[in-house]
Formats: sequence, C-alpha cells, structure tokens
Amino acid sequence: MRGLRTALIATAAVALVGGMTAGVASAATTGASGAGACQPGTLKVTTTDAGGTQAGMNHAGTYLTVKNTGKTGCSLSGYPGLALEGKGHTALKTTARHGDTYFAKDPGAHKITLKPGQAAYADLVWTHTGASTAHAKYLQISPTGSNAHSVISFDQEVDNGTLAVTAWSAKLPVS
Repeated sequence: MRGLRTALIATAAVALVGGMTAGVASAATTGASGAGACQPGTLKVTTTDAGGTQAGMNHAGTYLTVKNTGKTGCSLSGYPGLALEGKGHTALKTTARHGDTYFAKDPGAHKITLKPGQAAYADLVWTHTGASTAHAKYLQISPTGSNAHSVISFDQEVDNGTLAVTAWSAKLPVS
C-alpha cells in the first residue's frame, strides 16, 4: 500500500509539472499573429544606452536589446534570464529581481511579436556602493529564460551580485 501511495504521488507530481510546462509553452506560442516562440539561435542580445545614461545615487544601468535575426516573426514574453561571470568566465552568485528598476517602470510580462529585424528592450540596473561586491567581467543573458544564452562583456562592480530587470517591452522602458 505504501509503495502504491508513493507511486500515485509521483505520478500526480509529474502530471502537474507536465501540465504547467505545457501551459507555459502554449502561452508563449499562441496569439493573434500566430508567431511561434522565438528560438535562441535567432536572437541577438546586446546592451545599449539608447535611452540615455542611467547613473545616479550609486545606481547604474543599461538597456538590454534582443533582436530577431531570423527570417520569420516570433514571439517572446517575460523577463530575461541573467547570470554574472567573473574573470575567466567563473560563475558569480547572482540574484535577478524582476519588476521596476531605479530608472524605469516594469511593463509586466506580456507577449511581444518581433518581425525579422525588430527588437525588444529591458532595463537592467545594479548598485555599486561596495557592499559585498561581485567583480563582474561578463553577463549571461537568456532572452527566453531557457538554458540557451549569450555572453557579453560586462565589466562592472555589482553589489551583492544583485541585478534589477524589467520585462521585455517593444519600447524602451521608462519611468
């Protein structure tokens, strides 16, 4: 009886996780345009100061840009996955906080359809007061939150390895 109960619990857990995964996948790929989810190989991530310099009160920031380099439209939603790397690409403890940043309001997770060549943006902000500083040299960015990511140069001092980031948006996030 105990073995059966354990098997039933395990089966229920697998069904629940499978259902949640299927729901996420279908939410990312459906919509009015019918564009499928963006695939990591068709996205290019960079940083830009297109919105102007973001610095003040021990805060610094930049915008993340993700561009559809594919031949067809695709959609993405949510927040970029982030991880800091140190010298020699060593992993650094990183905490990514989703929501408003010091410089911009969070538009919230919503579906964005990118035609070929179009871009989406997120605001990325950190503090640099010297509190338990992570000496970052690189930043891993996963546009879709999957394991696939790009690594860009990011020579910054980041307090406690904590980054604040807004959701992807079709326009530059502003306050």
